[in-house]
Amino acid sequence: MTQDYLQRYLFLILGFFGVLSALMVVFTKNPIHSVLYLVLTFFSIAGEYILLNAQFIAIVNVIVYAGAIMVLFLFVIMLLNLNKETEPHKNPYLKFAAVVTGGLMLIVLVGSLKMADTTAIATPYQGQKGLISNLGFVLFHDFLLPFEISSILFLAAMVGAVMLGKKDIK
Repeated sequence: MTQDYLQRYLFLILGFFGVLSALMVVFTKNPIHSVLYLVLTFFSIAGEYILLNAQFIAIVNVIVYAGAIMVLFLFVIMLLNLNKETEPHKNPYLKFAAVVTGGLMLIVLVGSLKMADTTAIATPYQGQKGLISNLGFVLFHDFLLPFEISSILFLAAMVGAVMLGKKDIK
């Protein structure tokens, strides 16, 4: 019984920090701070995945998004050297269109969440589907042929990329 309350409180705390850091990504003026808030958002989402017993997705989220993608974002931001003086000023009509579009998206999101089933949030999933061993078993037992075909396609894409990037030596 106490474990259910603990999971619920952890869910609410991680959700609060996730939403707060996502809002800080949007409203922070400094792009470096915005990227760091995005990393916090990814970590809170990984915590939510762990609460849902999907450890593999949480680990991949941290490695791929919080690791690789954020490093790439930081390099791009540092290479662009964004200054307010060199940034072009936006048209007020474009800003109005962005606010209207964001408001419409919010209405659609609220409308879709209104119809959502809230019992899934009240009772967290207690199954074992997210474990890496079960995922590996399903991947190599039920989906062995598509897995091997995709690995051959990735190998062909890698060879093609090397051949396209290779300089002609005369």
